[in-house]
Amino acid sequence: MDSKNKVSSIFMRNSIGLVVSIIVSICIFINQANALPHEWVGVPKSKYGEQLWDRQSIKRNEDGSVRVLSKYIPKTKSEITKDILYTMDINCFEKSFRDVDVSIDEVSSNFNDLADWQDPNGDELILGVIGQVCRVEN
Repeated sequence: MDSKNKVSSIFMRNSIGLVVSIIVSICIFINQANALPHEWVGVPKSKYGEQLWDRQSIKRNEDGSVRVLSKYIPKTKSEITKDILYTMDINCFEKSFRDVDVSIDEVSSNFNDLADWQDPNGDELILGVIGQVCRVEN
């Protein structure tokens, strides 16, 4: 192999390594940018566990309802009962809600904007989230 081909081969290897490094760096930056910090706010605990909502996640929907990320932490945990993340829409006027996403982590989201609105039926944790979020939003 002559020196011209040798230099060309080294240049190609280095160029490929540089491009791969840039792509990896961009992917890491995007993941870190998507991992926004949470500002969890707790509502009074119940005998079943506790419910937190994220002040940073509040946003107003087009229909006037409020969307918020909340986390339910059961009183007793096992392999089956883990922390559960809910993305809730809240109708502050009617004091109703709908869970548009339920998951155990923020990566596996599957939004359902067609979920039915529900009455909290006296659930202290849900009523606490509705009350606090609506006070902040109004």
